[in-house]
Amino acid sequence: MKTTNKAILYAGVAVLSWSTVATAFKLALRQQTHFEMLLVASCTAFVILAATMTIQAKWGQLTRLSGKQWGVYALIGLLNPALYYLVLFKAYALLPAQIAQPINYAWPILLLLLIAAFGHQPIRHKKYIGMALSLGGVVLISVGSGQVQQSAIPVTGLLLALLSALLWATFWLINKMNEKTDSTVNLFVIFLFGSGYLLFSTLLIPVHLSFGSSMYASIYIGAFEMAIPFIFFSMALKSTNNPAFINQLCYLAPFISLLLIHFVLKEHIYTTTFFGLILIIVGIVFNEYFASAAKTK
Repeated sequence: MKTTNKAILYAGVAVLSWSTVATAFKLALRQQTHFEMLLVASCTAFVILAATMTIQAKWGQLTRLSGKQWGVYALIGLLNPALYYLVLFKAYALLPAQIAQPINYAWPILLLLLIAAFGHQPIRHKKYIGMALSLGGVVLISVGSGQVQQSAIPVTGLLLALLSALLWATFWLINKMNEKTDSTVNLFVIFLFGSGYLLFSTLLIPVHLSFGSSMYASIYIGAFEMAIPFIFFSMALKSTNNPAFINQLCYLAPFISLLLIHFVLKEHIYTTTFFGLILIIVGIVFNEYFASAAKTK
């Protein structure tokens, strides 16, 4: 198999995995609280990542982490998976999947604002076009879907979905400090702390777990949202000389996800949701490839 084909195969596993999880979120939430769902998913991801560390013989790399890095990981693990997924799962509990999922995809726009605010990097004027497109998509999904359903979309759910996007953007920004650390090691330590925080929280938060469809859905989420796709996507980037193309494949995930939401969850996909998602993706792509390209000319 050619390197390029390997990269596409690995990226395909990641994209298809991410495409299924919005549906899995709603299935898990039918019988579990968002905390119970996250507890199971996070611990599942931790076990998978520990197994991957063994298979790839990377345990020795943990000794190379400095005390400062461990401190940063302690913060990151609190941010993600603990806080980020608690907020995201609660948003899914309050909103239809077709609304929560695309709003969460607006995180690159919020990342741009964070970089401008805390990284002292001014936003190029052309990028305001992409930001306006993506934010317009969020508004279209939020307002339009409610009008079509002739029922009010919970404002709390919308705010939580936006907050989840902000938390993911913050996580991405802070985690850049560890970009020289091996990706598997990086993810393992994050879930080491995150799962530890969640297990400790069970001393204060009642948990009632039982095996059933929701439990299996939570296990699936831990595997195919939090662990396996990140491992395969990292392998894809290492197997290609065209990382831009591999990154572009990720934009297929939300559209495939809408199909699964429709056929599995039986949600009617509203036109406003579809076009709102297109606006969000177009805005992100414009800022990433067109507005940025103008800078390098």
